[in-house]
Amino acid sequence: MGLYQFRLPDVGEGVAEAEVTVWHVKPGDVVKEDQSLVDVMTDKATVDMTSPVDGVVTAIHGVVGAMMPVGSVLVELEVTPEAATEPTPVAVSEPLATTVAASASAPSSGFVPRAPSADLMPAAAPSTRRRAKQAGIDLRDVPGSGSGGRITSHDLDAILAQRQAPPSSVAPRTDVHETRIIGLRRKIAEKMQEAKRRIPHIAYVEEVDVTELEALRQDLNAHKAAEQPKLTLLPFLIRALVRALPDFPQINARYDDDAGILHGYEAVHIGIATRTPGGLIVPVIRHAETRDLWALAAELQRLGQAARDGSAKREELSGSTITITSLGSLGGIASAPVINHPEVAIIGPNKIVERPVVDGSFVTVRKMMNLSSSFDHRIVDGYDAAMFVQRLKRLIEHPALIFMD
Repeated sequence: MGLYQFRLPDVGEGVAEAEVTVWHVKPGDVVKEDQSLVDVMTDKATVDMTSPVDGVVTAIHGVVGAMMPVGSVLVELEVTPEAATEPTPVAVSEPLATTVAASASAPSSGFVPRAPSADLMPAAAPSTRRRAKQAGIDLRDVPGSGSGGRITSHDLDAILAQRQAPPSSVAPRTDVHETRIIGLRRKIAEKMQEAKRRIPHIAYVEEVDVTELEALRQDLNAHKAAEQPKLTLLPFLIRALVRALPDFPQINARYDDDAGILHGYEAVHIGIATRTPGGLIVPVIRHAETRDLWALAAELQRLGQAARDGSAKREELSGSTITITSLGSLGGIASAPVINHPEVAIIGPNKIVERPVVDGSFVTVRKMMNLSSSFDHRIVDGYDAAMFVQRLKRLIEHPALIFMD
């Protein structure tokens, strides 16, 4: 028998490392060719790594959450001599398993508490000692807040107050739960941190009357064909963006701040922030400018389902030029959405509510919605941001304009 080392391959697009997210095998497992070994996550997508040979797993390298460089050994397999001679990529680093094994017996924290010595007399003033003795309190049980841990009269008062407090029928909650932030959740955290660190955000919120749009939407849904998808607000908002963006080319753009280059796009590739069981991801509706309401609704449904069940392709999760983020009925009054770096703008519709609105000499009930937005202030001035949102407001409030050439 021989030894086959399965190494992390180059998955392309300049990816230098990947995170181990799920192990499908363990030492001792018999595996067949094309059987799943491990899932790894790059900046773009989760990739299922399968075995190129039959064999028996003798070792795995990299705990869940570990970042593994391209070329590093992931799995060692005992195989036939013929399979063992197959070429493999050159390793670029030592496997993480050695480090993990060496530290497995170490405590999870660098701090190891020590019990206080029974012979150690706590520091306290004589008057404090007398009060503690009269109250039957052992000063060794009192945490001191004074210099060098000295027990003060206030420390003793706190203990006495606890004793005098009426007993509670509800037990205090003392458990602390630790969760490693790995996989998609870690990618989200890194992306949000990077966006807020690099982009000076400017937020803008405008109130929009959606009464006419909602009447149109409900009428279209009531008379749609059986095979047509149900229309939500988003297809209308996307059509409004498609109409408004040509007059604001600096907003339908991606800013490479390392190179100092703004890439403006004529095509409108709209990212849709989507909640999934693992966290927030952003599938992309490509060339939204070529799609009508029904086609947009169908693509929204398809991409949303693909994002939630993990079947979205890599190219469907990148390349957006502007993003929409919506919480639907949970949308709140207003929000300050984080820009999807390296884009320069994000639009966040909030929930629709009915409320009284002054209309000339009358007060009437209208369906109102706040439209929240954030812009990269390095690229978009406040005036231009306001003008853009006002254009969207006009298109949404008079939805016929969305369909006029």
